[in-house]
Amino acid sequence: MSSPSLLRFKRSIVAVAVAATAATGMITAASPAHADDSATGAPVWSGLDARAYNGPIGAPGTLIQKTPLDPSVSLTAASTAYRILYATTDVHGKPAVSTGAVFLPKRPAPKGGYKVIAWAHGTTGLGDDCTPSAQPRSDRDQEYLNHWLDQGYAVVATDYAGLGTPGLMNYLSSRVQAHSIVDSVKAASKSGLPLSKTWAIVGQSQGASAALNGARRATEYSRGSGLDYRGVVATGTPANIEHIVWQAGPGFPPVALPTGLNVYAAYIWAGFADARPDLKPLSILTPEGRRIVNEARTRCYPEMRTVVEGAKIRDWFSKPVSSIPGVQGALVDYMSTPYRGYDRPIFLGQGLKDMDVPAPSALSLYAQMTAAGQPVELHVYPTQDHSGTVLASMKDSTPFVARIMR
Repeated sequence: MSSPSLLRFKRSIVAVAVAATAATGMITAASPAHADDSATGAPVWSGLDARAYNGPIGAPGTLIQKTPLDPSVSLTAASTAYRILYATTDVHGKPAVSTGAVFLPKRPAPKGGYKVIAWAHGTTGLGDDCTPSAQPRSDRDQEYLNHWLDQGYAVVATDYAGLGTPGLMNYLSSRVQAHSIVDSVKAASKSGLPLSKTWAIVGQSQGASAALNGARRATEYSRGSGLDYRGVVATGTPANIEHIVWQAGPGFPPVALPTGLNVYAAYIWAGFADARPDLKPLSILTPEGRRIVNEARTRCYPEMRTVVEGAKIRDWFSKPVSSIPGVQGALVDYMSTPYRGYDRPIFLGQGLKDMDVPAPSALSLYAQMTAAGQPVELHVYPTQDHSGTVLASMKDSTPFVARIMR
């Protein structure tokens, strides 16, 4: 970063910190952690169980199968809904498959088809039972996604590769989540449904990181498809987390973090260990750390909270993460949220009482984006926590999406 850019970055950090402090005053009590999706029951596969899929895949964005979505896992504002299986790319750059859902509004399709919202979901877990298209949506997500349907948009909701499909879902993997989002829209556009080529991305929490990575790569990954990408809405964005992760180890502060942060840490290490076995990330774990990461590979968010509640992350490691040669660069490559290189507008929404993804994460990203001259706008919600920000942001994100979709 050049000296003038660095100076602008520092000034932006200060300005954001001052604004946040002025907006909130002193926040001394941690707000309750919120799961991004409701508790899981037996999955409903809607006649499309792809957990052991071993058939042909095709190029990224190929639609492999489409079936009506079971009403028990649909949205109340949808006229019709489908579960899809499509081709994408895994964390090793190899052909993979993902599932997802496509929801159509109740109003008649306009000429040219429904414009598309690609929904990037928040943390549900890494196990196949946690697959969003095979579970009822949470009350919050029902209200939020129904809102976009009522606005006349179709919703294409990826599950991310590895959730309900072969392999592990690599939590917060930049490229995997970007591919899953873009390829879901490419596949839906080949479904015969009345969908427009015009589309935008909306995501929350894990999905905000996924949405921004998808936004950064949307033009590249959809080139030649005829799709017309317009912009992104991201709320509760986990950004710059990789710079905390690589400092973990037995010397980490001897405190129990909020339970949600412990869950995310376990999911991150499970996903990273699967992505980079060459670095042997599991070799620096204690027996307790290995137990936690093994649980993280299969347990959904509500169950995982009970596993790590009150845990101290320092107890998971026998050596510092930084003792692994090349780990810092590897973590940046695996999970960083880009702050430059965007070609369409960006909406960032952040609750200042968010204890799952604390405000400095998204606010630091905004400062970086501003310093890099990116087309970003920030909306701060002083009284909202992690989950509350999603619905609170609708008054601002709805006109933003309408504007970029014209």
